[in-house]
Amino acid sequence: QVQLVELGGGSVQAGESLKLTCVASRNIAVRTMGWFRQVPGKEREGVAALYTGTNTIYVDESVKDRFTISQDGADNVVILQMNSLKPDDTGVYYCAADRVPRGLRAVVDFEFQGQGRQVTVSS
Repeated sequence: QVQLVELGGGSVQAGESLKLTCVASRNIAVRTMGWFRQVPGKEREGVAALYTGTNTIYVDESVKDRFTISQDGADNVVILQMNSLKPDDTGVYYCAADRVPRGLRAVVDFEFQGQGRQVTVSS
């Protein structure tokens, strides 16, 4: 079992930034990490994902101009930088990871998921 520890999130005004960090336990190597979100009234949606240790990333079209995903030099850490936040970005953001290099768009179906971090953006 991979444990995912999520840090960050919180409440901000529209236009501000937040960062989410996820650290995966090292007991099992993960090949894919990313984030998805649960927005009130909507289904879970993938936000961004990457293959660990590579430059291959995916960022959903709806946020690609504002969100970036990176690893900051560690294969078991994934960071989601969220800029120019909008009220529509409000929701719970979950870190996800998988032991196999799954399709990045399938981040909502990754094998392991974190507890989630609340992101609230006020207008």
